[in-house]
Amino acid sequence: MTQYGIFFKFGKIQNMEYLDIGKADDLKDHKERRIYRALEIFPGFLSWFTLIFVFLGSIFFPVLIAIFIILFDFYWFLRVIYFSFHQVFSYFKMKKNLKINWFEKIKLYFPNFKEIYHIVILPFFRESRELVEDSIKHLKNNIRYPKERMMLVLTVEERGGEKQIEMAKELQRIYSQDFLKVFVFVHPQNLPFEIKGKGANVNFAIENLKKEIDGLGLIKENILVSIFDVDTKPEIDYFSIVTFWYLKLQKKPNFAFQPIPVYNNNVWQAPFFSRIVATSNTFWQMIQQSRPEQLVTYSSHSLPWQVFEKVNFPKEVVSDDSRIFWKCFFAFDGNFQTIPLFYPVYMDAVLGKNLFSTIVNQYKQQRRWAWGAENIPYVIFNFLKNKKISFFTKIFQSFIILEGFWSWAVASLLIFLLGWLPPTLGGSKFHQSFLGFNLPNFTQNLMVFASFGIFLCAILSLLLLPPIKKNFLKKISVFLQWCFIPVTLIVFGCFPALDAQTRLMLKKYMDFWLTEKWRK
Repeated sequence: MTQYGIFFKFGKIQNMEYLDIGKADDLKDHKERRIYRALEIFPGFLSWFTLIFVFLGSIFFPVLIAIFIILFDFYWFLRVIYFSFHQVFSYFKMKKNLKINWFEKIKLYFPNFKEIYHIVILPFFRESRELVEDSIKHLKNNIRYPKERMMLVLTVEERGGEKQIEMAKELQRIYSQDFLKVFVFVHPQNLPFEIKGKGANVNFAIENLKKEIDGLGLIKENILVSIFDVDTKPEIDYFSIVTFWYLKLQKKPNFAFQPIPVYNNNVWQAPFFSRIVATSNTFWQMIQQSRPEQLVTYSSHSLPWQVFEKVNFPKEVVSDDSRIFWKCFFAFDGNFQTIPLFYPVYMDAVLGKNLFSTIVNQYKQQRRWAWGAENIPYVIFNFLKNKKISFFTKIFQSFIILEGFWSWAVASLLIFLLGWLPPTLGGSKFHQSFLGFNLPNFTQNLMVFASFGIFLCAILSLLLLPPIKKNFLKKISVFLQWCFIPVTLIVFGCFPALDAQTRLMLKKYMDFWLTEKWRK
């Protein structure tokens, strides 16, 4: 039994034919295809129904909508308190873990740790050499785990051009002596059954690695794979803490390992709205770390090699980083969990060549993340097919993923804007009533109390910042930027989420949007 109180068994894989679904049309059976298509429509339908219901209801049923808005705002007030507790807990847990020398700890508790090898996969497309090499140098110079037990994989897109391929090969020549192995794989373009993007690139690399691993004669249960965004810089003992947990869990394949993404690499160069979005994402991941029953893999993470002996890395979807969790979850009949590491990896906030390109990139990145709603039909459909997962687990996980994307699309609009609709559209009779007259003041006062959560975010954001010399005004601006969170959450939260869910609802499937990596 783990500290999270769940038993895991190495089970036989069931329903393999349903693990590689990308969209409804991938299903051959007409009835199944209609069910999956209905599930694709449902997230967008639910979000738009909520907004239209509130708007029309404010005209025809203002009392009902006023009560709904009061209850919804009070519900979110309670959630702010609940989230704040988890956020603070995770922050102090992370600070505690940063003080531990995990390399010395694994030497003490697991003297056989040197049998564990780490593979680090860095997929890239058109990123600059400066950015890619910066990440490699970080692994070489700022990681405590023995480099002779680490292998580096540079997997580059053929469609990126010959210049990128030559860059990868040159980096391989330069750093081949610093790691056990440095591999370069060139992912061909236009392979069948693939979505162009990170997932297909990583899958191609892993399939080629299988041949290399066999040639090296390594024991597969002694290999851990870290799939990083190319700008990821792990903290000094990241691979040590992953090794510690893997050995503590007796090398079982039923676990993924998730760090906390902290977008600090270029935080002082990014505009305020980019910092708010990036830091908000960090805080959400911190909250999820203290709720492991809801934690799925995100962005940069680590997995046992044994996982890829059972499932393929997702090449058929945009949201590959979370889909790999769900593929494993169903492959092991629900006996799969993401282990929160409470340990940071550092990444880039969105930054373009100019302010306009940064705004565009930020919106499109959020829309790509919100396209994770494509997991809703996948999860519910596989729950319908898998008879070994408990009914309670199916209901719980379905509610969590559906409520999460619904809240993403509508919550900020309901909280910050739509509370004024019933008094405005409900007519003079409702406006003059006690409820109509006091509704704006009530919701406004409730949100004032809930702003405690914003104040907490502002404080923690300052504590997470990297040092900057002689720029007190810059630090003050980072604190004051949180005054703009209502607008930011709507423009870069609700709007891209509604955009993504509407596209899924209308069968306008998205391709992978590669966020521009730009450093000044």
